[in-house]
Amino acid sequence: MNRPVVLLVEDELLVRLTQVEILRDAEFWVVEAQDADEAFDVLKKRADINVVLTDVNMPGSIDGFEFARLVRQGWPDVSVLVISGKVAPRPGDLPEGTHFLQKPIRAEALVTALKQAMIPKTEKA
Repeated sequence: MNRPVVLLVEDELLVRLTQVEILRDAEFWVVEAQDADEAFDVLKKRADINVVLTDVNMPGSIDGFEFARLVRQGWPDVSVLVISGKVAPRPGDLPEGTHFLQKPIRAEALVTALKQAMIPKTEKA
C-alpha cells in the first residue's frame, strides 16, 4: 500500500476506465471522481492524495483550469496534471506548479507526466 494515490477527475466513463487501467498497471492507487464537486469531496475526506489528474471539460460549475487553481490553493502539497484534447491553456489558465498534457496521450507519456508532476520543485532544480 505504499503506492502514490491519484485522484482521477474525468466525466467520460470509457476514458476514465482506460485511464484507471493505465494508472493501476503503473502501480498507482486510483480514486475516481466524475466532476469537480465529487473531487472536492474526496480531497476533503482523504489526506493521502498525491496528485490530481483532471480533464478540462467536465460537467458542473467549474472547468479543469479553475479546479486546478482551487486545488493548488486549498491543497498546496497535492500535485496537479491537467489534460485536454479540446482546449489548450492560455497564459494565466494554469496555476504555478501545474502541468498540462494534450490528448490523445500515450499510456507511457501519461505515467511519466504524473511521476514528473509529483517531484517537488526542490528536487527538479
